[in-house]
Amino acid sequence: MNATAHPEPAWIREAICWQVYPLGFCDAPLRRPGTDDAGADAPRAGEAADAPEVAHRLPRLLGWLDHLLGLGANVLLLNPVFDSVSHGYDTLDHHRIDPRLGDDEDFDALVAACHERGIRLVLDGVFNHVSAQHPLVRQALAAGPDSTAGARIRWAGDAPYGFEGNADLVELNLAEPSVQDMVVEVMGHWLDRGADGWRLDAMYAASAETWAPILERVRAAHPEAWILGEVIHGDYPAFAAASGADSITQYELWKAIWSALHDQNLFELAHALGRHQGFRDAAGGGRPLVFVGNHDTTRIASQLPDGRDLAVALALLALLPGIPAIYAGDEFGAAAVKEERAGGDDAIRPYFPADPAEVVAAAQSADAAVESADAAAPAAGTPLSTPLPLRLLSADAAPRILEVHRRLLGLRRREPWLADAAVTVREETLENNWAELVLTPPGDETSPLTLALNLSEEDRPAPGAVIEQVSGADMLDGVGPAPDGTVPAHGVAVVR
Repeated sequence: MNATAHPEPAWIREAICWQVYPLGFCDAPLRRPGTDDAGADAPRAGEAADAPEVAHRLPRLLGWLDHLLGLGANVLLLNPVFDSVSHGYDTLDHHRIDPRLGDDEDFDALVAACHERGIRLVLDGVFNHVSAQHPLVRQALAAGPDSTAGARIRWAGDAPYGFEGNADLVELNLAEPSVQDMVVEVMGHWLDRGADGWRLDAMYAASAETWAPILERVRAAHPEAWILGEVIHGDYPAFAAASGADSITQYELWKAIWSALHDQNLFELAHALGRHQGFRDAAGGGRPLVFVGNHDTTRIASQLPDGRDLAVALALLALLPGIPAIYAGDEFGAAAVKEERAGGDDAIRPYFPADPAEVVAAAQSADAAVESADAAAPAAGTPLSTPLPLRLLSADAAPRILEVHRRLLGLRRREPWLADAAVTVREETLENNWAELVLTPPGDETSPLTLALNLSEEDRPAPGAVIEQVSGADMLDGVGPAPDGTVPAHGVAVVR
């Protein structure tokens, strides 16, 4: 059964997101002072938390808002900013800005600065689970599974149910009316303070039918709020339609993009694009979030054996239908690998300098420090106290990678219909290292654009008049553009 039909927020039709993981970006300590693994100094059931010392790091984002606009984006998509024990997904208090980042005044200033520039601000709602130190969990433990307080969390026998096996992340019972009331109140509170939407973390962990009444109540008060659901697997449009979410994270396409380029198998990409179009044609599937990296994945530049193929990934991100999201740092060619271990996300969630103009110098300084004999990189598994610095695929190439993002997103903004385009693959031309993607405007089959992808070592003739061209070799090594009228080796051309 689908949720009550609702019109989507009009502004998301031209949304282009720049995603930031604030705790890392702003160089916050990796653990909130006043907490430890045993919960020392954390608030206990029925007790107020001690007022933590506030460090005003959130204003660092203010210096990046013009960069966001210059990139071609118009939405700031934030990962967690609320009071938590460590990485932000172990929430202690949904009503308080994490003291490692700042306070309500810092948040209000960020909202005002965004809205002055026409930027929408979207928050990360971590409602599926909370820290094991959260007051709700402490109350549930004190009262037991069969109590009113106990009904607010999920249980595994007599123990709280840990999200994906993590005992420090206790799942809330989102079907329980008082928990739904809490979620609705929190979402409304921050929308009232100026947020423009929510990303719902781990939305897939609860049923779509559980989320539907929550979102219906939120939307009744805030009809222009964008609701983006994190869904990793399953029937994306059916989940969106049943829950009432406007958009779903398109993880299936993310996997296909890096995997197809990594293996030089564009047949895999073609299959995923057929699925992508099928999702968009289905009820609820029209506005998927398209991305090539985020705070949970290896950086796209580190996924590809040949850095030149990054040009192809960027073109797919910028021009495919849906809502594109650039993970902060990728526009400079950030390099980092996610590892499946404690602290394995640290490298993909680095800190950034206060000024975008300092990115290359900061990365070069970090590289020099790691290479020096007396400043070696931390050994794998070594606990860190502060985020790692941003690392780049190539400091020399960073300005050119940034310029490619600007050019491709500029084309996206000049042709806004691309967000709703129908995408098909010319099967008769498809090869392992060559594909022609036809992007057709809604209701106008006479004016398509073709995005030609070339993973081979040779330039190839373009299948039409070229209006944009990106050479991976030129982007990475500054060798100069490919000849006019061609699809560059390890590159793309957009033709009409």
